Amino acid sequence: MKIQTLSIVVPAGCPNRCSFCVSRLHNTDKYINQIEKNTRFKHLYRRDYLARLGFARDNGCNTIVFTGSGEPILNMEFLESAATWNRELEHPFRWLELQTSGTTLNEKKLKILRNEIKVATIALSLSSIWSDDENAEYNNTPAKLKVNIESLCRKIRELDFNLRLSLNLTDKYNRRSPEEIFDRASALNANQITFRILYKDKSPETELSRKINLWIENHSCEITTIDAIKEYIITYGRKLEQLPFGAIRYSVQNISTVVDEDCMSMKAREVLRYLILRPDCKLYTKWDDQGSLLF
Repeated sequence: MKIQTLSIVVPAGCPNRCSFCVSRLHNTDKYINQIEKNTRFKHLYRRDYLARLGFARDNGCNTIVFTGSGEPILNMEFLESAATWNRELEHPFRWLELQTSGTTLNEKKLKILRNEIKVATIALSLSSIWSDDENAEYNNTPAKLKVNIESLCRKIRELDFNLRLSLNLTDKYNRRSPEEIFDRASALNANQITFRILYKDKSPETELSRKINLWIENHSCEITTIDAIKEYIITYGRKLEQLPFGAIRYSVQNISTVVDEDCMSMKAREVLRYLILRPDCKLYTKWDDQGSLLF
């Protein structure tokens, strides 16, 4: 079995209510938080958690991504515990990444992530690379938690993390040239960019799913803009290698660049894009399907 990454679901709430967030449609309550809440059998579930970490590692996976349906950095205690469990493996994961919207990510948390948890890459998810206000608007971030993009990127790079900008391709990128996007990313001192194409949810329709899908339909980046971005990458970028899940990685303006057209891993592949370790201490292969339980 070939596995690219292990996505660790950090049990945490989320201060954002992103207009396009399909994870809100999936009932995370189905996955019982055994690792934190089942204190009666704490050692049993800790053993189970370590077994799943070891299983992913034994099957050639070398990358952990701390992520979730909420904001991972709202549960720093869990992140520190997970890092401790990882170090107990015979062959620990060395490549640790954090996916975050940046809300509440301050210098104190960054130092813990860098020095104690040993995260190497911060993947900062943005709905607009241009404006703090636009980004907060589409993420529905409370005013007092609005992310200062330039300041946060500067702090991330000052502490020598790898900075990946994970750009949700909303209509804020329309009428902007690909060159402008890369120039802005360079100004933010980004090391990497992932362009994430938004797709409507295809699960059974509900009032919430209709609302989210309508928003995506009305506010997704135009296909002509996406095609222009792809063309710019191919024309001006240096082809590096093909990633296990099929995408090609390029170097554009010295920025590692990938266009992600399958962020939910909906396509069946020989290579598992990721395993998902949930707080129930079990491994899954899909975000939106309990039937994808593997181990």
